[in-house]
Amino acid sequence: MCAFETLPGGVDARTVPQIALANGQKMPAIGLGTFGSDHVSAPDVAKVVGEALRLGYRYIDCAACYGNEAEVGQELKKALDKGLDRKELFVLSKVWNDCHQPEKLIAACKKSIQDLQVGYLDMYLIHWPFPNYHAPHCDVNSRNPDSRPYIHEEFMQSWRAMERLVDEGLVKGIGVSNVTIPKLELILRDARIRPAVNEMELHPSMQQGQLFQYCVDHGVQPIGYSPIGSPARPERDRTPEDVCDLEMPEVVEIARAHGVHPAIICIKWAYQRGQVPIPFTTKAKNALSNLRAILDDPLSPEEMDVLTGCERNCRLIKGQVFLWPGAESWRDLWDIDGTIPGWKGYGKA
Repeated sequence: MCAFETLPGGVDARTVPQIALANGQKMPAIGLGTFGSDHVSAPDVAKVVGEALRLGYRYIDCAACYGNEAEVGQELKKALDKGLDRKELFVLSKVWNDCHQPEKLIAACKKSIQDLQVGYLDMYLIHWPFPNYHAPHCDVNSRNPDSRPYIHEEFMQSWRAMERLVDEGLVKGIGVSNVTIPKLELILRDARIRPAVNEMELHPSMQQGQLFQYCVDHGVQPIGYSPIGSPARPERDRTPEDVCDLEMPEVVEIARAHGVHPAIICIKWAYQRGQVPIPFTTKAKNALSNLRAILDDPLSPEEMDVLTGCERNCRLIKGQVFLWPGAESWRDLWDIDGTIPGWKGYGKA
């Protein structure tokens, strides 16, 4: 039995439900996000990771571009040194857009493993499906002239490198993030090792019902980022028409009935719907409340139906900075009409 000590009031990690993935892996049904939204320092993110592990979290969701993997790795190493079994951890990271070339991708994965100090990754994702890079902390109007649309042939070169990572034992599973149905159809068609997960924006006002169901039907587990509506997201992602999930009357009313903060209702909804939420917080008490949300006081079927009615198709992380020359708007990133804008047919059978 693991000698790692849980903080008083924490959750026994063995009681947290596990999700069975199509590749045979199991992952905890809730994780801790580590994106500090451009304003939380790396040491502060790492501090809450250390606290979350002692509260019962075992899934930590990371990415190279968050700029804090080395600091997070120090906390992971401390926990392992204090008796936490590596097999209990589920550590996910993502390759950034400037490292899609196969050799760069493999080197980036090795660096994340080194920084996180975990020996291997349980899951590795391609963070965005195009190699479009932007500078940290850039504003919404920033554009890289070298950006280009999704090109399936190029993406599959990156995916072959991801498959090599599995073959070489550097990662246990591989997946995608911010991928739409048209792109996922092509990837599933051509992959030797199919993506086990798709990490995407999911919250009551952005439910992505068609994509969610497509993933479920094809054995791709949805992971939901921004599960409470990302109230601390970067300024570049804010527009006047955005909906605040935590202020939606339906969410507030259900929260009042349960005697909890509206954020807890969003997390309960996410878990009961079947996605894996990865809320981020800098406060240990909130991290604990989020973890307990999936264990206690479930929402009724009627409440789940009410929350289903909260869909507003309100995408908060729009991705404007990834646009390529000639793209009309951020909607071109998301294949709104079911086709891939700018794609010339690379990789067609």
